[in-house]
Amino acid sequence: MATSTDTPSLSLPLPLKDRVVIVTGSSRGIGREIAIHLAQLGAKLVINYTSNSAQADVVAAEINSSASPATCPPRAITVKADVSDPAQVKSLFDSAEQAFDSPVHVLVNSAGLLDPKYPTIANTSLDDFDRIFSVNARGAFLCCKEAANRLKRGGGGRIILISTSLVGALKPGYAAYTASKAAVETMAKILAKELKGTGITANCVAPGPIATEMFFDGKSEEMVKKVIEECPHNRLGQSKDVAPVVGFLATDASEWVNGQVIRVNGGYV
Repeated sequence: MATSTDTPSLSLPLPLKDRVVIVTGSSRGIGREIAIHLAQLGAKLVINYTSNSAQADVVAAEINSSASPATCPPRAITVKADVSDPAQVKSLFDSAEQAFDSPVHVLVNSAGLLDPKYPTIANTSLDDFDRIFSVNARGAFLCCKEAANRLKRGGGGRIILISTSLVGALKPGYAAYTASKAAVETMAKILAKELKGTGITANCVAPGPIATEMFFDGKSEEMVKKVIEECPHNRLGQSKDVAPVVGFLATDASEWVNGQVIRVNGGYV
């Protein structure tokens, strides 16, 4: 008669085992947490950064140090690329395919910026407006365009764009940033329909206030306190609150979720 000691130990299969994932803006903040989480699900990661190679190297090293066995090829590489430049976006995808000898399966577009002066529309400079739209809207468009042409077809292809719950909250002081992310949400919904028949899905994840460098930049203690008071959980979100939602959307289990905007904000909106 078999006893409990006779039962072999079972390990669950990794849902993203050996799938190639590009995460833009993943040297820090939400993008960093997403990259590390997807690596834990078995993915091979491209850590994209614009300027800080040291931060990107730390993320890649963390992922590679946890790989087993230690002698296997790297599971994460770093690639410098400005997402607002079409040639650099193409090079980003080229680097991913060459490093892992595979088409890219998943794109997570997390690169973004805002104006830490939090100006009204009347006081927003054209230069700041253009800079925000260049990265947030144009960058998302270029990454979507490249992904739509190059992601693996026939199942497993996923495009996940990081937006913001401010599109729902519509707070003063964030007009250019919020408008740029509203454009991203619109692109995702249309792209999901345009990719009919490919097996590729396109969705947005729209975090609320998350305790990152970008969130704190330019905010007074009073501004931060006010944001916390507006959240039903009475705290700021953490990057780890967002990463598992992106993780789900990257897996096969999310196939029936397509063309959607998922707000991850603790009830902020």
